[in-house]
Amino acid sequence: MSKLIAVWGSPNSGKTSFTVKLASAVYERYNSTVLALCCDDTTPALPCLFPGFKSDELYSVGAPLSQTEITQQAVIDSIVTRKGKVNLGYLGYKDGENRYTYPAYDEGKAKELLEVLKSLADYVLVDCTSSLDNILTASAVKEADEVIRLATPTLKSIAFFASQLPLYADPAYQCERHILGLNCTEADCYMPIEEAKSHFKEISFTLPYCREIRQQGIDGKLAEPVHDKKYAAKFKAIADRIVL
Repeated sequence: MSKLIAVWGSPNSGKTSFTVKLASAVYERYNSTVLALCCDDTTPALPCLFPGFKSDELYSVGAPLSQTEITQQAVIDSIVTRKGKVNLGYLGYKDGENRYTYPAYDEGKAKELLEVLKSLADYVLVDCTSSLDNILTASAVKEADEVIRLATPTLKSIAFFASQLPLYADPAYQCERHILGLNCTEADCYMPIEEAKSHFKEISFTLPYCREIRQQGIDGKLAEPVHDKKYAAKFKAIADRIVL
């Protein structure tokens, strides 16, 4: 049976980087078929993950979402893969696309897409937007078997959750079941990690700052492996928790 994992969090908490690295960790560690769905239609992720790809090598998740009925083949046609890793695929929006590029869709259509993705892969990871107003994001958080909620040890992240969590008191959002993670995305200034842990409480894991991840993000190479052994070991441990 396939598993749906949603990655949600405050702005700039490293959701896309985390989703991509976790997808790779699950793929490598469990020899599984893994799909990563990037929901952002404001800043599309695919051009950032695959900047060297030609326009005809990238496909848009907006295409299957525009269909009256979402078929497996339409979704397969929208998956982007890297050479040598056909069982690790990515879906999202292309360069220049936005929420007005395709016809509007409702939560029912979003759930339909998630179900088709689950029929195609052992694990589906969803890189959610910070705003649950995004229909794909809201549907993923509601339907997920596991929700990983990312925060950073910053006042902005604390303020974001203090402001937004009350909006999602509906049990459908499963907030009480979220796995909380602290992601240190900066190294150039002091980050009050212990203070943040005290505020957020029940932190399940803390990811240290990784310069290699930052550089990969700059170079458009997030889909490539991480050579930092300690950092890679962290993701293996998180993958084990999610999978098992």
